[in-house]
Amino acid sequence: MATVRRGSSNGSSGSGALRRTPNTRAVVAAVIGNALEWYDFVVFSFMTVVISKLFFPTTSDYSSILLTTATFGVAFVMRPIGGIVLGLYADRAGRKAALTLVIALMTLGILLLAIAPPYAAIGLGAPLIIVFARLLQGFSAGGEFGSATALLIEAAPFSRRGFYGSFQMASQAASLLLGAIVGSIITRNMSPEALMSWGWRVPFIFGLIIGPVGFYLRRNMLETEAFIHAQKMARRATLGEVFREHSREVLCGLGAVIALTVTVYVLIGYLPTFAVKQLKLPFGQSFTALIVGNLLLTVLSPVAGAWSDRIGRKGLSLWSLIVTLVIIYPLFVWLSAEPSVTRLIIVQGILSITLAGYYGPFGALLAELFPAHIRSTGLSIAYNVSVMLFGGFGQFVVTWLIKVTGSPLAPTFYVMVGIALSIIAVAFIPAARHADVDEARVLS
Repeated sequence: MATVRRGSSNGSSGSGALRRTPNTRAVVAAVIGNALEWYDFVVFSFMTVVISKLFFPTTSDYSSILLTTATFGVAFVMRPIGGIVLGLYADRAGRKAALTLVIALMTLGILLLAIAPPYAAIGLGAPLIIVFARLLQGFSAGGEFGSATALLIEAAPFSRRGFYGSFQMASQAASLLLGAIVGSIITRNMSPEALMSWGWRVPFIFGLIIGPVGFYLRRNMLETEAFIHAQKMARRATLGEVFREHSREVLCGLGAVIALTVTVYVLIGYLPTFAVKQLKLPFGQSFTALIVGNLLLTVLSPVAGAWSDRIGRKGLSLWSLIVTLVIIYPLFVWLSAEPSVTRLIIVQGILSITLAGYYGPFGALLAELFPAHIRSTGLSIAYNVSVMLFGGFGQFVVTWLIKVTGSPLAPTFYVMVGIALSIIAVAFIPAARHADVDEARVLS
Protein backbone atom coordinates (compact mmCIF):
# COMPACT_ATOMS: atom_id res chain seq x y z
CA MET A 1 0.00 0.00 0.00
CA ALA A 2 1.20 3.48 -0.82
CA THR A 3 2.00 6.00 1.85
CA VAL A 4 2.02 9.79 1.74
CA ARG A 5 3.31 12.53 3.98
CA ARG A 6 1.41 15.47 5.39
CA GLY A 7 0.47 18.00 2.80
CA SER A 8 0.34 15.57 -0.14
CA SER A 9 -3.28 14.59 0.30
CA ASN A 10 -5.79 15.81 -2.25
CA GLY A 11 -8.63 15.70 0.30
CA SER A 12 -11.94 14.62 -1.18
CA SER A 13 -11.57 16.07 -4.63
CA GLY A 14 -12.20 14.37 -7.96
CA SER A 15 -13.46 10.83 -7.89
CA GLY A 16 -12.80 10.68 -4.16
CA ALA A 17 -16.02 12.56 -3.45
CA LEU A 18 -17.78 11.62 -0.26
CA ARG A 19 -21.01 9.71 0.01
CA ARG A 20 -22.53 11.53 2.98
CA THR A 21 -25.15 9.01 4.05
CA PRO A 22 -22.82 5.98 4.40
CA ASN A 23 -20.22 8.12 6.18
CA THR A 24 -22.71 9.54 8.66
CA ARG A 25 -24.15 6.11 9.36
CA ALA A 26 -20.67 4.67 9.84
CA VAL A 27 -19.76 7.36 12.36
CA VAL A 28 -22.96 6.81 14.36
CA ALA A 29 -22.57 3.02 14.26
CA ALA A 30 -18.97 3.23 15.48
CA VAL A 31 -19.69 5.78 18.17
CA ILE A 32 -22.71 4.08 19.77
CA GLY A 33 -20.98 0.75 20.33
CA ASN A 34 -17.84 2.43 21.56
CA ALA A 35 -19.95 4.46 23.97
CA LEU A 36 -21.60 1.30 25.32
CA GLU A 37 -18.24 -0.35 25.95
CA TRP A 38 -16.86 2.60 27.87
CA TYR A 39 -20.09 3.36 29.69
CA ASP A 40 -20.20 -0.17 31.02
CA PHE A 41 -16.56 -0.24 32.05
CA VAL A 42 -16.68 3.13 33.75
CA VAL A 43 -19.91 2.35 35.62
CA PHE A 44 -18.31 -0.77 37.05
CA SER A 45 -15.32 1.34 38.07
CA PHE A 46 -17.49 4.05 39.63
CA MET A 47 -19.43 1.45 41.64
CA THR A 48 -16.30 -0.21 43.03
CA VAL A 49 -17.10 0.78 46.61
CA VAL A 50 -20.61 -0.73 46.44
CA ILE A 51 -19.72 -3.84 44.41
CA SER A 52 -16.82 -4.64 46.75
CA LYS A 53 -19.21 -4.92 49.69
CA LEU A 54 -21.94 -6.87 47.88
CA PHE A 55 -19.88 -9.38 45.91
CA PHE A 56 -16.48 -9.52 47.62
CA PRO A 57 -17.15 -9.21 51.37
CA THR A 58 -14.05 -9.63 53.55
CA THR A 59 -12.91 -8.59 57.00
CA SER A 60 -11.55 -5.24 55.71
CA ASP A 61 -12.63 -2.59 53.21
CA TYR A 62 -9.12 -2.54 51.76
CA SER A 63 -9.23 -6.27 50.90
CA SER A 64 -12.71 -5.99 49.38
CA ILE A 65 -11.74 -3.07 47.18
CA LEU A 66 -8.52 -4.82 46.17
CA LEU A 67 -10.52 -7.90 45.08
CA THR A 68 -12.98 -5.74 43.15
CA THR A 69 -10.28 -3.78 41.35
CA ALA A 70 -8.59 -7.10 40.53
CA THR A 71 -11.89 -8.29 39.02
CA PHE A 72 -12.03 -5.06 37.04
CA GLY A 73 -8.56 -5.92 35.77
CA VAL A 74 -9.34 -9.56 34.95
CA ALA A 75 -11.43 -8.42 31.97
CA PHE A 76 -8.33 -6.88 30.45
CA VAL A 77 -6.54 -10.22 30.32
CA MET A 78 -9.11 -11.20 27.68
CA ARG A 79 -8.72 -8.02 25.65
CA PRO A 80 -5.62 -9.02 23.66
CA ILE A 81 -7.26 -12.38 22.88
CA GLY A 82 -10.46 -10.68 21.77
CA GLY A 83 -8.43 -8.08 19.91
CA ILE A 84 -6.57 -10.68 17.86
CA VAL A 85 -9.61 -12.89 17.16
CA LEU A 86 -12.04 -10.06 16.40
CA GLY A 87 -9.40 -7.90 14.72
CA LEU A 88 -8.59 -10.67 12.23
CA TYR A 89 -12.32 -11.23 11.79
CA ALA A 90 -12.82 -7.54 10.98
CA ASP A 91 -9.96 -7.58 8.46
CA ARG A 92 -11.31 -10.71 6.79
CA ALA A 93 -15.12 -10.59 7.13
CA GLY A 94 -15.47 -6.80 7.31
CA ARG A 95 -15.94 -3.98 9.82
CA LYS A 96 -19.70 -4.44 9.75
CA ALA A 97 -19.65 -8.14 10.70
CA ALA A 98 -17.11 -7.65 13.49
CA LEU A 99 -18.78 -4.63 15.05
CA THR A 100 -22.19 -6.32 15.03
CA LEU A 101 -20.79 -9.34 16.86
CA VAL A 102 -18.92 -7.12 19.32
CA ILE A 103 -21.99 -5.18 20.45
CA ALA A 104 -24.02 -8.38 20.87
CA LEU A 105 -21.36 -9.79 23.23
CA MET A 106 -21.11 -6.49 25.10
CA THR A 107 -24.85 -6.43 25.71
CA LEU A 108 -24.82 -9.97 27.08
CA GLY A 109 -22.03 -9.07 29.50
CA ILE A 110 -23.80 -6.00 30.84
CA LEU A 111 -27.01 -8.02 31.24
CA LEU A 112 -25.21 -10.50 33.50
CA LEU A 113 -23.91 -7.65 35.65
CA ALA A 114 -27.38 -6.09 35.88
CA ILE A 115 -29.06 -9.27 37.15
CA ALA A 116 -26.28 -10.88 39.22
CA PRO A 117 -27.44 -11.80 42.76
CA PRO A 118 -25.12 -10.68 45.59
CA TYR A 119 -22.85 -12.87 47.73
CA ALA A 120 -25.41 -12.92 50.54
CA ALA A 121 -27.91 -14.64 48.23
CA ILE A 122 -25.87 -17.34 46.48
CA GLY A 123 -22.43 -17.24 48.07
CA LEU A 124 -19.41 -17.98 45.87
CA GLY A 125 -21.57 -18.05 42.74
CA ALA A 126 -22.03 -14.27 42.94
CA PRO A 127 -18.39 -13.24 42.38
CA LEU A 128 -18.04 -16.00 39.76
CA ILE A 129 -20.88 -14.46 37.72
CA ILE A 130 -19.22 -11.05 37.97
CA VAL A 131 -15.88 -12.46 36.86
CA PHE A 132 -17.45 -14.33 33.91
CA ALA A 133 -19.34 -11.21 32.80
CA ARG A 134 -16.13 -9.18 32.97
CA LEU A 135 -14.23 -11.79 30.94
CA LEU A 136 -16.95 -11.73 28.27
CA GLN A 137 -16.87 -7.95 28.20
CA GLY A 138 -13.10 -7.95 27.98
CA PHE A 139 -13.16 -10.29 24.96
CA SER A 140 -15.75 -8.19 23.12
CA ALA A 141 -14.12 -4.88 24.05
CA GLY A 142 -10.87 -6.24 22.62
CA GLY A 143 -12.36 -6.06 19.14
CA GLU A 144 -14.14 -2.74 19.55
CA PHE A 145 -11.34 -0.17 19.36
CA GLY A 146 -9.56 -1.58 16.30
CA SER A 147 -12.71 -2.19 14.26
CA ALA A 148 -14.47 1.05 15.26
CA THR A 149 -11.39 3.20 14.69
CA ALA A 150 -10.75 1.59 11.31
CA LEU A 151 -14.37 2.27 10.38
CA LEU A 152 -14.16 5.94 11.42
CA ILE A 153 -10.93 6.59 9.53
CA GLU A 154 -12.08 4.76 6.41
CA ALA A 155 -15.33 6.73 6.38
CA ALA A 156 -13.44 10.02 6.35
CA PRO A 157 -12.04 12.20 3.56
CA PHE A 158 -8.27 11.91 3.76
CA SER A 159 -7.94 15.57 4.74
CA ARG A 160 -10.36 15.13 7.69
CA ARG A 161 -9.18 11.87 9.23
CA GLY A 162 -8.19 13.62 12.43
CA PHE A 163 -11.66 15.08 12.89
CA TYR A 164 -13.47 11.82 12.11
CA GLY A 165 -11.06 9.78 14.22
CA SER A 166 -11.58 12.13 17.16
CA PHE A 167 -15.08 10.75 17.58
CA GLN A 168 -13.43 7.59 18.92
CA MET A 169 -12.21 9.48 21.98
CA ALA A 170 -15.11 11.93 22.06
CA SER A 171 -17.54 9.01 22.31
CA GLN A 172 -15.45 7.53 25.12
CA ALA A 173 -15.55 10.84 26.97
CA ALA A 174 -19.28 11.16 26.29
CA SER A 175 -19.93 7.71 27.73
CA LEU A 176 -17.77 8.55 30.76
CA LEU A 177 -19.81 11.74 31.08
CA LEU A 178 -23.06 9.78 30.89
CA GLY A 179 -21.80 7.30 33.47
CA ALA A 180 -20.79 10.14 35.77
CA ILE A 181 -24.20 11.82 35.42
CA VAL A 182 -26.06 8.57 36.13
CA GLY A 183 -23.74 7.82 39.05
CA SER A 184 -24.21 11.33 40.43
CA ILE A 185 -28.01 11.15 40.21
CA ILE A 186 -28.14 7.79 41.94
CA THR A 187 -25.69 8.55 44.74
CA ARG A 188 -27.25 11.97 45.47
CA ASN A 189 -30.88 10.85 45.44
CA MET A 190 -30.76 7.42 47.03
CA SER A 191 -30.23 6.46 50.61
CA PRO A 192 -27.19 4.26 51.30
CA GLU A 193 -29.57 1.38 51.99
CA ALA A 194 -31.39 1.75 48.66
CA LEU A 195 -28.10 2.09 46.80
CA MET A 196 -26.75 -1.10 48.34
CA SER A 197 -30.04 -2.96 47.86
CA TRP A 198 -30.93 -2.24 44.22
CA GLY A 199 -29.79 1.25 43.19
CA TRP A 200 -26.37 0.13 42.00
CA ARG A 201 -28.07 -1.95 39.27
CA VAL A 202 -29.77 1.05 37.66
CA PRO A 203 -26.72 2.27 35.66
CA PHE A 204 -26.24 -1.21 34.20
CA ILE A 205 -29.92 -1.55 33.30
CA PHE A 206 -29.79 1.87 31.66
CA GLY A 207 -26.83 0.69 29.58
CA LEU A 208 -28.90 -2.20 28.24
CA ILE A 209 -31.02 0.29 26.32
CA ILE A 210 -28.03 1.21 24.15
CA GLY A 211 -27.26 -2.36 23.07
CA PRO A 212 -30.25 -3.14 20.79
CA VAL A 213 -30.05 0.30 19.16
CA GLY A 214 -26.35 -0.15 18.41
CA PHE A 215 -26.91 -3.68 17.10
CA TYR A 216 -29.58 -2.44 14.66
CA LEU A 217 -27.40 0.41 13.38
CA ARG A 218 -24.37 -1.81 12.88
CA ARG A 219 -26.37 -4.58 11.26
CA ASN A 220 -27.70 -2.13 8.65
CA MET A 221 -24.63 -0.02 7.90
CA LEU A 222 -22.59 -0.21 4.69
CA GLU A 223 -19.10 -1.70 4.51
CA THR A 224 -16.20 0.72 4.04
CA GLU A 225 -14.69 1.24 0.60
CA ALA A 226 -11.16 0.73 1.92
CA PHE A 227 -12.02 -2.77 3.16
CA ILE A 228 -13.82 -3.65 -0.09
CA HIS A 229 -10.78 -2.51 -2.07
CA ALA A 230 -8.44 -4.56 0.15
CA GLN A 231 -10.63 -7.61 -0.49
CA LYS A 232 -10.46 -7.02 -4.26
CA MET A 233 -6.69 -6.88 -4.01
CA ALA A 234 -6.78 -10.28 -2.22
CA ARG A 235 -4.83 -8.92 0.73
CA ARG A 236 -5.63 -11.40 3.52
CA ALA A 237 -4.79 -10.35 7.07
CA THR A 238 -2.34 -12.55 8.96
CA LEU A 239 -0.61 -12.18 12.31
CA GLY A 240 2.68 -13.05 10.66
CA GLU A 241 2.50 -10.04 8.38
CA VAL A 242 1.56 -7.72 11.23
CA PHE A 243 4.60 -8.66 13.32
CA ARG A 244 6.99 -9.26 10.43
CA GLU A 245 6.37 -6.12 8.38
CA HIS A 246 4.89 -3.73 10.93
CA SER A 247 6.68 -4.48 14.21
CA ARG A 248 7.83 -0.87 14.61
CA GLU A 249 4.29 0.40 14.10
CA VAL A 250 2.91 -2.08 16.63
CA LEU A 251 5.49 -1.05 19.24
CA CYS A 252 4.94 2.67 18.63
CA GLY A 253 1.18 2.17 18.81
CA LEU A 254 1.47 0.14 22.00
CA GLY A 255 3.60 2.83 23.60
CA ALA A 256 1.30 5.62 22.47
CA VAL A 257 -1.69 3.92 24.10
CA ILE A 258 -0.05 3.91 27.55
CA ALA A 259 -0.78 7.59 28.24
CA LEU A 260 -4.37 7.20 27.13
CA THR A 261 -4.77 4.14 29.33
CA VAL A 262 -3.27 5.47 32.55
CA THR A 263 -5.13 8.78 32.31
CA VAL A 264 -8.51 7.19 31.56
CA TYR A 265 -8.35 4.38 34.10
CA VAL A 266 -6.53 6.20 36.89
CA LEU A 267 -7.32 9.91 36.55
CA ILE A 268 -10.93 9.30 35.48
CA GLY A 269 -12.07 5.78 36.34
CA TYR A 270 -10.40 5.63 39.76
CA LEU A 271 -11.36 9.17 40.77
CA PRO A 272 -14.52 8.40 42.82
CA THR A 273 -12.68 5.74 44.85
CA PHE A 274 -9.68 8.06 45.29
CA ALA A 275 -11.91 10.98 46.35
CA VAL A 276 -13.71 8.89 48.98
CA LYS A 277 -10.86 6.80 50.37
CA GLN A 278 -7.93 9.24 50.17
CA LEU A 279 -9.38 12.75 50.11
CA LYS A 280 -12.36 11.89 52.36
CA LEU A 281 -14.76 13.74 50.06
CA PRO A 282 -18.48 12.83 49.65
CA PHE A 283 -19.02 9.97 47.20
CA GLY A 284 -21.82 11.69 45.30
CA GLN A 285 -20.04 15.04 44.96
CA SER A 286 -16.95 13.45 43.42
CA PHE A 287 -18.99 12.78 40.30
CA THR A 288 -19.31 16.53 39.69
CA ALA A 289 -15.61 16.69 38.82
CA LEU A 290 -16.02 13.78 36.42
CA ILE A 291 -18.95 15.49 34.71
CA VAL A 292 -16.97 18.69 34.19
CA GLY A 293 -13.84 16.89 32.99
CA ASN A 294 -15.58 14.57 30.56
CA LEU A 295 -17.77 17.35 29.20
CA LEU A 296 -14.59 19.23 28.32
CA LEU A 297 -13.08 16.13 26.69
CA THR A 298 -16.26 15.46 24.69
CA VAL A 299 -16.31 19.01 23.31
CA LEU A 300 -12.58 19.62 22.86
CA SER A 301 -11.49 16.26 21.38
CA PRO A 302 -13.13 16.92 17.97
CA VAL A 303 -11.65 20.43 18.01
CA ALA A 304 -8.17 18.98 18.59
CA GLY A 305 -8.77 16.28 15.97
CA ALA A 306 -9.71 18.90 13.37
CA TRP A 307 -6.71 21.00 14.40
CA SER A 308 -4.41 18.02 13.85
CA ASP A 309 -5.63 17.87 10.23
CA ARG A 310 -4.10 21.32 9.79
CA ILE A 311 -0.92 21.31 11.86
CA GLY A 312 -0.08 17.60 12.13
CA ARG A 313 -0.95 14.95 14.71
CA LYS A 314 2.49 14.07 16.00
CA GLY A 315 3.51 17.55 17.13
CA LEU A 316 0.17 18.32 18.76
CA SER A 317 0.20 14.95 20.55
CA LEU A 318 3.72 15.44 21.89
CA TRP A 319 3.10 18.93 23.21
CA SER A 320 -0.12 17.86 24.92
CA LEU A 321 1.63 14.97 26.67
CA ILE A 322 4.59 17.11 27.74
CA VAL A 323 2.37 19.81 29.26
CA THR A 324 0.29 17.19 31.10
CA LEU A 325 3.44 15.53 32.45
CA VAL A 326 4.75 18.85 33.79
CA ILE A 327 1.57 19.97 35.58
CA ILE A 328 0.06 16.76 36.96
CA TYR A 329 2.17 16.45 40.12
CA PRO A 330 1.83 20.11 41.23
CA LEU A 331 -1.93 19.90 40.67
CA PHE A 332 -2.32 16.85 42.90
CA VAL A 333 -0.05 18.34 45.58
CA TRP A 334 -2.33 21.39 45.61
CA LEU A 335 -5.43 19.17 45.76
CA SER A 336 -4.10 17.00 48.59
CA ALA A 337 -3.03 20.02 50.66
CA GLU A 338 -6.65 21.16 51.14
CA PRO A 339 -9.03 18.58 49.62
CA SER A 340 -12.32 20.00 48.43
CA VAL A 341 -14.82 19.33 45.66
CA THR A 342 -13.99 22.71 44.12
CA ARG A 343 -10.29 21.89 43.90
CA LEU A 344 -11.10 18.43 42.54
CA ILE A 345 -13.18 20.04 39.77
CA ILE A 346 -10.40 22.49 38.91
CA VAL A 347 -7.77 19.74 38.72
CA GLN A 348 -9.99 17.52 36.59
CA GLY A 349 -10.86 20.43 34.29
CA ILE A 350 -7.26 21.52 33.69
CA LEU A 351 -6.10 17.97 32.96
CA SER A 352 -9.03 17.42 30.60
CA ILE A 353 -8.05 20.50 28.59
CA THR A 354 -4.42 19.43 28.20
CA LEU A 355 -5.33 15.81 27.46
CA ALA A 356 -7.85 16.79 24.78
CA GLY A 357 -4.90 17.75 22.61
CA TYR A 358 -3.80 14.11 22.75
CA TYR A 359 -7.18 12.40 22.77
CA GLY A 360 -8.40 14.27 19.66
CA PRO A 361 -5.72 13.16 17.15
CA PHE A 362 -5.27 9.77 18.84
CA GLY A 363 -7.55 7.65 16.61
CA ALA A 364 -6.08 8.89 13.33
CA LEU A 365 -2.53 8.88 14.73
CA LEU A 366 -2.74 5.14 15.38
CA ALA A 367 -4.94 4.13 12.43
CA GLU A 368 -2.56 5.72 9.92
CA LEU A 369 0.19 3.39 11.09
CA PHE A 370 -1.40 0.42 9.29
CA PRO A 371 -2.76 -0.30 5.77
CA ALA A 372 -6.43 -1.21 5.43
CA HIS A 373 -6.08 -4.98 5.09
CA ILE A 374 -4.44 -5.34 8.52
CA ARG A 375 -5.65 -2.12 10.16
CA SER A 376 -8.11 -3.64 12.66
CA THR A 377 -5.64 -6.36 13.66
CA GLY A 378 -2.70 -3.99 14.08
CA LEU A 379 -4.76 -1.47 16.04
CA SER A 380 -6.30 -4.17 18.23
CA ILE A 381 -2.95 -5.71 19.17
CA ALA A 382 -1.27 -2.40 19.98
CA TYR A 383 -4.24 -1.04 21.87
CA ASN A 384 -5.30 -4.07 23.88
CA VAL A 385 -1.87 -5.27 24.98
CA SER A 386 -1.12 -1.80 26.32
CA VAL A 387 -4.53 -1.49 27.98
CA MET A 388 -4.08 -4.89 29.64
CA LEU A 389 -0.61 -4.09 30.98
CA PHE A 390 -1.10 -0.49 32.08
CA GLY A 391 -4.83 0.05 32.45
CA GLY A 392 -6.65 -3.08 33.50
CA PHE A 393 -4.69 -3.51 36.68
CA GLY A 394 -3.92 0.20 37.06
CA GLN A 395 -6.49 0.68 39.81
CA PHE A 396 -5.21 -2.43 41.59
CA VAL A 397 -1.61 -1.16 41.40
CA VAL A 398 -2.58 2.35 42.53
CA THR A 399 -4.56 1.01 45.50
CA TRP A 400 -1.56 -1.12 46.47
CA LEU A 401 0.89 1.77 45.99
CA ILE A 402 -1.13 4.05 48.24
CA LYS A 403 -1.20 1.35 50.93
CA VAL A 404 2.55 0.64 50.69
CA THR A 405 3.78 4.22 50.42
CA GLY A 406 1.13 5.82 52.61
CA SER A 407 1.02 8.69 50.12
CA PRO A 408 -2.20 9.86 48.43
CA LEU A 409 0.01 11.12 45.59
CA ALA A 410 0.95 7.58 44.51
CA PRO A 411 -1.49 7.63 41.53
CA THR A 412 0.38 10.59 40.01
CA PHE A 413 3.67 8.66 39.94
CA TYR A 414 2.01 5.83 38.02
CA VAL A 415 0.42 8.24 35.54
CA MET A 416 3.62 10.25 35.07
CA VAL A 417 5.64 7.13 34.20
CA GLY A 418 2.97 6.12 31.68
CA ILE A 419 2.92 9.56 30.03
CA ALA A 420 6.73 9.61 29.81
CA LEU A 421 6.73 6.24 28.02
CA SER A 422 4.14 7.52 25.53
CA ILE A 423 6.18 10.63 24.78
CA ILE A 424 9.06 8.38 23.74
CA ALA A 425 6.77 6.16 21.63
CA VAL A 426 5.05 9.06 19.83
CA ALA A 427 8.45 10.60 19.05
CA PHE A 428 9.36 7.44 17.11
CA ILE A 429 6.09 7.18 15.14
CA PRO A 430 6.88 7.29 11.38
CA ALA A 431 5.89 10.48 9.58
CA ALA A 432 4.34 8.61 6.60
CA ARG A 433 0.59 7.96 6.48
CA HIS A 434 -1.20 5.21 4.56
CA ALA A 435 -3.21 6.54 1.64
CA ASP A 436 -5.37 3.45 1.11
CA VAL A 437 -8.61 5.32 1.90
CA ASP A 438 -8.24 7.59 -1.12
CA GLU A 439 -6.95 4.70 -3.25
CA ALA A 440 -10.10 2.75 -2.44
CA ARG A 441 -12.36 5.58 -3.52
CA VAL A 442 -10.48 6.12 -6.78
CA LEU A 443 -9.99 2.50 -7.77
CA SER A 444 -13.21 0.86 -6.52
